[in-house]
Amino acid sequence: MRSAQPALAHLLTPWPGHWRCLWRDGSDSPTSAWTGMNFALEKTDLKVENIDYCIGTGYGRVNVPMAQQSLTEISCHARGANFMYGPEVRTVMDIGGQDCKAIKTDDRGKVLNFMMNDKCAAGTGRGMEVFADLIRVPVWEIGPRSFQIQKEPPMISSTCVVFAKSEVVGLLEAGMPENDIMAAYCSAMAHRIMELLNRLGIKEKFAITGGIAKNEGVVKRLEKELGIKTADRVWYKKEYIDRGYPFDTQLAGGIGAALFGQALLKMGKAKSARKA
Repeated sequence: MRSAQPALAHLLTPWPGHWRCLWRDGSDSPTSAWTGMNFALEKTDLKVENIDYCIGTGYGRVNVPMAQQSLTEISCHARGANFMYGPEVRTVMDIGGQDCKAIKTDDRGKVLNFMMNDKCAAGTGRGMEVFADLIRVPVWEIGPRSFQIQKEPPMISSTCVVFAKSEVVGLLEAGMPENDIMAAYCSAMAHRIMELLNRLGIKEKFAITGGIAKNEGVVKRLEKELGIKTADRVWYKKEYIDRGYPFDTQLAGGIGAALFGQALLKMGKAKSARKA
């Protein structure tokens, strides 16, 4: 179970299509956690008492009432990426709503080193949301539209969201096409993320998790700057998508937490909380 702003993910088993949900969270983590748990169980024959083990992760991890343990989202994203993209992954970039984390990992998904940007919204999902609100475009349209341009414009010069906002307003007033501004912002975000990765040192395979991983405008520009492609999914088959179970990078933390719980039980390092 992952509890954080802006998204809350619940994953009862780490297999596609089985009891998972993802939606926008609030500031009341305990209430949000219970709401999410009840939603996840709603269409099953299970109750909370039937769950063997629950791990809380994310910024609200210590406020998940039904969790027997909490783990950092860094550990859970590394483990989740290992499962989603394969044991060859050595660098994970989690681009979440509130921060960015560059993570080095081994073939088991164990964290070897990490660096993060948590001091401002630059290069995060929140920064992208502020930008989307400013230009009055749904956030999911920004990636595709950022490629509907005549030529690649210069990137937004400021990495600070506050100053970037002022710069975007100036570009709009100057009559710059919206798609060009989207391209300029995506380029700036990709560059910001690349700087963090360069500080850590990037090794292939390279995987991206979090909401911004869904923004092709940022991802493709980041790939171009780095000179490498992001990893392809290895556990997810086309048949799952055909059945309505989309591959979702925002579930990486929840998947990692579920796998940690499963492993702890198998190794006898945790006691089942099942009551029935």
